[in-house]
Amino acid sequence: MIDDWTTLAGESPASLATGAELIARWSEPHRRYHTLDHLAAVLAAVSQLAEPAGDLAAVRLAAWFHDAVYDGRPGWDEERSAQLAQSRLPGCGVPASRVSEVARLVRLTAAHDTLTAGDRNGAVLCDADLAVLGRPGYDDYAARIRQEYGHVPDDLFRMGRAEVLRRLLAVPSLYRTERARELWEERARANMSGELAALTGMRG
Repeated sequence: MIDDWTTLAGESPASLATGAELIARWSEPHRRYHTLDHLAAVLAAVSQLAEPAGDLAAVRLAAWFHDAVYDGRPGWDEERSAQLAQSRLPGCGVPASRVSEVARLVRLTAAHDTLTAGDRNGAVLCDADLAVLGRPGYDDYAARIRQEYGHVPDDLFRMGRAEVLRRLLAVPSLYRTERARELWEERARANMSGELAALTGMRG
């Protein structure tokens, strides 16, 4: 994937070092879902949804950084990932305004339902990040998420996961771009509703 990174960020020594660091982070052994496969899938989805973006390079950079720090601590992971972007990107020659936008976008992925109307870059990134919800293989995705939270007892995980699903299902439209709604909305809602029913039907 280093070629994807250098196409975006250039081949300076700092850019090559940052690309290698990001690939190493996404390859950490404790990850089960938030892996290089997820990164590649998000980047591919960004390309599918690219048209509305005002700064597509910022969106793609944010995809690279959005789970670069992943310890299974919602909110904390995104904040640390945003800080990593702010630390590394200036040395890669990325303008300050774009660095700020990348960090903003990374922080936005902590809670997709906080996306405001008219945020075109945010819509493309968040929709790409959530594309998995409406694609084949949802059960495998859900199983891998559970593995990443293996340290959490079953009853607490079910409660927390159910709350996440309820929050996502409560918004009028899960996806903000027209193309993502066409591609994934119906199936995503069916997938999440099925998982929620299974979680809430379980007993300790």
